[in-house]
Amino acid sequence: MAGLIGEHKAKTDAKGRVNIPSALLRQLPEGAVDKMVLKADIYKKCLILYTTEEWDRQIEIIRAKTNSFNPKHADFIRGFYRGTAEVKVDTGNRILIPAALTEYAGINKDVYLFGQDRKIEIWAKEVYDEHILSAEEFAELAKEIMGGDLPLL
Repeated sequence: MAGLIGEHKAKTDAKGRVNIPSALLRQLPEGAVDKMVLKADIYKKCLILYTTEEWDRQIEIIRAKTNSFNPKHADFIRGFYRGTAEVKVDTGNRILIPAALTEYAGINKDVYLFGQDRKIEIWAKEVYDEHILSAEEFAELAKEIMGGDLPLL
């Protein structure tokens, strides 16, 4: 699968469903929409939508680095799985966001969906507006992470 890309605005409906833009759906592997995993992000107040293929890859990484008999590892595993739900894209190209995840992410009505390589981030518009980096902040971060001498293509 090529990396997912794109920034898309969407709205939730009264039942907590959000429309997945067709531009993102076309980028997903065939059959991926029948079963996906939605979870709370561990760093920011947003949600992450994974294909089951990518979810399985994430779980393998965690299994390789943790021991469920180690209390700290068990706490991490518990925290990682917290706020996780299996979802399916319905015939209207929507997923139902469970109420607990809607509350966690502060989703009311307007959301942004971002294709981000192997996942889709779902942000409440208000939360996203507070966390988005300015062009200058992003340039400084890019320099810090990628190095000052590396040109961005």
